[in-house]
Amino acid sequence: MIKRGVAIGGGAVLLGAFVAGAFWLFAPFGDRETTFDPSQFRSPTGPVPPSEQRPGDVDAGRHALLNAPYVSCGIPYNAYRRLNPETAENEPLSGREGRNAELPYALTSHVNEDGVEVISNNCLTCHAGRINDEIIIGLGNEFGDFTRDPSRLVLQTGNYVRGAAETKAWEHWADRIDGIAPYVQTNTIGVNPATNLTWALMSRLDPETLKWSETPLIDPPPRDPLPISVPPWWGMSKKNAMFYTTIGRGDHARFMLLASMLCIDGTDDVEDIVAYAPDIRAFIASLEAPVFPYPFDAELAAEGEGIFLRECSSCHGTYGENETFPNRVYSVSEVGTDPTYATEATDGSRDRFYAWLARSPYGDSESANPAPGYIAPPLDGIWATAPYLHNGSVPNMEALLLSNLRPTYWRHLFDPQNYDPQTMGWRFEVLSSGQESEKDPERRRQIYDSTLRGYGNQGHTYSDRLSDEERAALLEYLKTL
Repeated sequence: MIKRGVAIGGGAVLLGAFVAGAFWLFAPFGDRETTFDPSQFRSPTGPVPPSEQRPGDVDAGRHALLNAPYVSCGIPYNAYRRLNPETAENEPLSGREGRNAELPYALTSHVNEDGVEVISNNCLTCHAGRINDEIIIGLGNEFGDFTRDPSRLVLQTGNYVRGAAETKAWEHWADRIDGIAPYVQTNTIGVNPATNLTWALMSRLDPETLKWSETPLIDPPPRDPLPISVPPWWGMSKKNAMFYTTIGRGDHARFMLLASMLCIDGTDDVEDIVAYAPDIRAFIASLEAPVFPYPFDAELAAEGEGIFLRECSSCHGTYGENETFPNRVYSVSEVGTDPTYATEATDGSRDRFYAWLARSPYGDSESANPAPGYIAPPLDGIWATAPYLHNGSVPNMEALLLSNLRPTYWRHLFDPQNYDPQTMGWRFEVLSSGQESEKDPERRRQIYDSTLRGYGNQGHTYSDRLSDEERAALLEYLKTL
């Protein structure tokens, strides 16, 4: 447990057991033992079948996403203002109400049951971004910084908390951050640790009661989170599974409730969120990809469409009046991209989390069925979603289409004004060495080092065989999607 000014770490307790050579996963929780066949947590490569989704109200979903306290703990507002005495720059989004209209778009205000106003992060922390001066809801935040220890912010904030009610609110949030902090620090700015964060929370929550434990109930995830590039939300209207390895099948609205896990302390806490989750899913599914806002060569793009239909559409679908999307996952050996994420999702080392999900209110045995590969995503708005591949290892589309252009070591210029419409990606600096050679910790965490575990930029070399002229036409066509 963490108190103001004092962090007390808990040791890991492994209650789940894997028996070598056995075919069953034993997952003791609470008073009884549940047995799962690990094969139920696997899917084959190939087509991903659809699941029926509950209807929802798009407008109500947008309102809830921007204003509702689905992350119910955070920093007391008074402490937030003492820590940030200058009024935060307003980043307006239509539909933000009350205090939320004054806060940065990734923060949400609400008053808790003790009458304390609390400021918490919302989904737009990871699922909104800027290109030039426009905030785009649903665009993965490719400049998020998860390299720092969040416990340091917790302790810093604690110095500004006043009174018993504020202290209670702060301690609730501080305990949760202390529990996940060792598992969410990435090697480089821009990649996301969401999967590890979710698993870290699962290790502390009883799956049936959703009560928080001061020590892990099952073995936590590794402390070195694999890098993830946040996929755009507007793809959800086509995808039968939410994530790269096809985890997130079944009822998408229920699975999305995992975003509320940070502060949950009992099943009663999710009841209100359950009511509007289908609305949020409906809003996400209604999003349309942003249109390429720069000039492009329409004649060259028309040439590129034919190349795309010949070379790319069998995996990524077709676009225009009669759109198609295959919803197909390809094996790691076939696509050739960094295999670590898919391999570790299906090698048995994560089955305890899939078993947790199957027993919890957030999912069932259908929800977490990863395949040993990656789904070829829809390419709507692909121009806005650089860097590319599931780990964000390729800084622009030009380099994705010709693999020998991919830098081994590089760094963003970290400015949303630095979009390069010619190469379809963010401007970057090529480096001669990786993180191991950089002594300055501030510069080290800015380096994308493709030699690190899970950070590889190999594979997806299909377009290497095209001529320079064909690749140029294909790139121009991709700007139109």
